[in-house]
Amino acid sequence: MIRRMFLSRMGGVAAIAGLGSPGVVHAAAREAQAPASPSMNPDVRFQPARHAADDWFELPGKHRLFFDALTAHGAEDAPLFASNFFNANKNSYGVDNADIAVVICLRHHATPFAFNDAIWAKYGAAFSDRLNFVDPNTKTAPVVNVHAAAYTDAVKRGVHFAVCDLATHFFAGAAAAKAGADVDAVYKELVASTFGNSHFVPAGIVAVNRAQERGYSIAYVG
Repeated sequence: MIRRMFLSRMGGVAAIAGLGSPGVVHAAAREAQAPASPSMNPDVRFQPARHAADDWFELPGKHRLFFDALTAHGAEDAPLFASNFFNANKNSYGVDNADIAVVICLRHHATPFAFNDAIWAKYGAAFSDRLNFVDPNTKTAPVVNVHAAAYTDAVKRGVHFAVCDLATHFFAGAAAAKAGADVDAVYKELVASTFGNSHFVPAGIVAVNRAQERGYSIAYVG
């Protein structure tokens, strides 16, 4: 009887341990055999989704740099720093302009500087009010884009512009309200009045993200 009790207890222990049936695999063993989750695998790197609307970022060049301008001050500094980038690469590395990919993003309060003199002559007062910005020479609301010459030179060197569409809609609203004009008509005017190599992006912050995903270094210029 004692022997039967002992064997009975041993059988219970075997069942608990998963030894009672050859088809039972211990949970720890199953876990060890399970394939690693991609997120836990150090050999699997994150790959961002690609969208055709962002393919313009694929500019030719050995180096890529994206200037992020959010203010009137940043809109002024961006072409200056871009020029320094071109010059230093040429003088110190022998890298020509054609081998440098540069994008200047004009978003938030830098957005109105994406538009030409004709737009500033018409809506400069509205832009000035919103930006609290005046022409440094006249100390009054600008009637020209004070950065136009610098931007034109930048385009000649191959610079591209990313223009925030959200902010463009905002400034179209401000300009239309001050001029008593139709906001949709003003928006269309703005879109048709940018510098060469300009690309409207859904939002400037989206352009910052997409540029990094396409291999650009980011330089914040204020």
